[in-house]
Amino acid sequence: MRRSMLFLPGNAPKMIINGNFLGSDAVIFDLEDAVAPAEKDAARILVRNVMRDLEFDRCEIIVRINSTDTPFWQLDLNEILPQKPDIIMLPKTGCAHDVEVVDDYITAMEEKLGFAHNTVRLMPLIETALGVENAYSIASARPRVTALFLGAEDLTADLRCKRTKEGREIEYARHRMVMAARAAGVDVYDTPFTDVNDDEGILTDAALAKSFGFTGKASISPRHINAINQVFSPTKEEINYAYEVMDAIALAKEQGKGAIALHGKMIDAPIVARAQQTIAAAEALGIHKEDLV
Repeated sequence: MRRSMLFLPGNAPKMIINGNFLGSDAVIFDLEDAVAPAEKDAARILVRNVMRDLEFDRCEIIVRINSTDTPFWQLDLNEILPQKPDIIMLPKTGCAHDVEVVDDYITAMEEKLGFAHNTVRLMPLIETALGVENAYSIASARPRVTALFLGAEDLTADLRCKRTKEGREIEYARHRMVMAARAAGVDVYDTPFTDVNDDEGILTDAALAKSFGFTGKASISPRHINAINQVFSPTKEEINYAYEVMDAIALAKEQGKGAIALHGKMIDAPIVARAQQTIAAAEALGIHKEDLV
């Protein structure tokens, strides 16, 4: 289960070697914005060596490479792909063609390395107006795409508006991203909340993202991880209700009934689907029915 993703600069060895222990479901080793051009080579090698020599058994490894309009992205993939990251994050994705170019390159490398096709997945980072408008075609461009990720800092610069804590300026983009991702059958992740000292703000922002339908949220600070994990985890009450729904459906089948009520409310297909999603999320966290007694 991927609720939280933590950005770690690729040129910060003290941070990335501790990535396995910071509590996030995934770490994003950043070779793009966090790294100055003069440090790209060193960061690339550092991330490669950390992935090769250290065990990351508590979280997924995502690597944000440089965008395809730079001379760095192929160099990034040449070093990183042999270490078999879980996901490559592609910044500045503006259209399906960006995905196709990188997917073709990864496919050729997987064949050379003897990896099964689509071993390494792809997460386009959408951070321009063009990318938002093309979100569905990006999400559905290739089977390698596993999720979309919204980058609000660059997006608001492209929109020529101020980035605020309340996030009204990115509300349309958030809704558009969720709709596109769900239509394409992939996950979708919300932009980081950038005030690392606002503990109430991160809870509010994460809850808002969840209410829109996001799968999870990224963070630039380990301080925000607990809040994000808390918000995007099902509560005990939600899990109990989900099991009640499934038990009620099972009873209805035993009794030959086509419909059944629970707590005065009819149980229909959307309620069952949400219950199944809640149970799947709970089980992914190691929480089972017997644990709730």
